Amino acid sequence: MDTSVKGLNKWANAHTNYALDALRILLGVFLVYKGASFITHSREFEDLIAPVSNFMGGMLTFHYIAAAHIMGGVMIVFGLLTRWAIIAQLPILLGAVLINFLGQMEPDNLMMATAVLGISIFFVFYGGGKHSADYYFKMEK
Repeated sequence: MDTSVKGLNKWANAHTNYALDALRILLGVFLVYKGASFITHSREFEDLIAPVSNFMGGMLTFHYIAAAHIMGGVMIVFGLLTRWAIIAQLPILLGAVLINFLGQMEPDNLMMATAVLGISIFFVFYGGGKHSADYYFKMEK
């Protein structure tokens, strides 16, 4: 199997279905929701990152997470630069998994962060699929 981006796109387009498109859209909507949630619950976020606030710039991290989730989520919903939008999410999602081990462990948050991380890694390789803006713009050439 060809592991280049072109080869991955060919495989994804040959194996596409509406369930994977729905999963991609749900992932994007979830990320937009979480980005908005960070903005509206900023105090809880400050408490959450307190164990690692010395290692990360608190407000810089806050703004990166909110912007990456909202803008990246919208891009993922439409399938626009899907792989790049998800790659921007990976450090945040890895941090969400790790924060449960450095701070207070919350099994529900850990499971959700792990599931979203797994789905995101899948879409890094799968791409936007046949029903995405990426595919549409590629066919317009």
